[in-house]
Amino acid sequence: MHRVALDAGSDCPNRDGRLGRGGCVYCDVEGSGTGAMKTGLDLREQLEQGLARIARRDPDCGAIAYFQSYSNTYVETARLREVLAVVEPFLGREVGAVSIATRPDTLPAEALKELQRLAEHVPVWVELGLEAADDVILRDINRLHTVDDFLRSVDRVHAAGLMAIGHAILGLPGDGREGARRTAETLRGSGVSGIKVHHLMVLRRTQLESEWRAGRLQTLDESTYVSWMADFVERLSPQQVLHRITGDAPAEKLLAPDWGRKKNRIRDLLAAELARRGSSQGRPGEVPRPSLQSS
Repeated sequence: MHRVALDAGSDCPNRDGRLGRGGCVYCDVEGSGTGAMKTGLDLREQLEQGLARIARRDPDCGAIAYFQSYSNTYVETARLREVLAVVEPFLGREVGAVSIATRPDTLPAEALKELQRLAEHVPVWVELGLEAADDVILRDINRLHTVDDFLRSVDRVHAAGLMAIGHAILGLPGDGREGARRTAETLRGSGVSGIKVHHLMVLRRTQLESEWRAGRLQTLDESTYVSWMADFVERLSPQQVLHRITGDAPAEKLLAPDWGRKKNRIRDLLAAELARRGSSQGRPGEVPRPSLQSS
């Protein structure tokens, strides 16, 4: 299956003033998504064009409708119902699953009920951003939620009979290698079904851009990321599915680093590093497993 990234024109509470302004320091003005809604491309057009691309690429392949940009449950219930209604005619045919990205502090009970209704037809994944298992880091990067917010939201997603996917970013300012390990331990303990992880990227029109240009921010090099990722993978549960182990961005947006585009290479380097250690997902090798530190 292939993902079709969708922009429903949502917002975030750390952008609109409810919690703060400016969004997360690494997030661009498109909410780390396509920005398609601002171009005038409505949701149904986005979905149909994405499905057409998949059909040309692989006629026998299905699609995951991926509501990517911003926090997609940070809307009125009527608007969420309207958004989900766009994909409903395609469920069980072209669309085999729905994935909805949101924040752990913008998940009202009404939104979960709407997603439960959708889950009667196809699997529904609720993607919750943790990013780092440290409340100080979450404050400094302008996330403005807590680790406990994340853990409570995972429990609520599970209680609703939906699948929870946790997000993490390695290399955030001030987090370090121990932070990456702690985040993996927290994700394991949360019981999320899947995990999406990538390195910190500096994009144009983000708060990090000025820090990077001034030389006050360094991103991870490829070998460091692979080593940290091996630590990370060792600390997950063997049953948790890794949906993503690196990230990329359009060339016109990305400032640093550029090695993340080589996804197959990163996957192969990670496999080689785990083999070198004699370890695997959920089973540490030569690197001692630290205890979980509180934030």
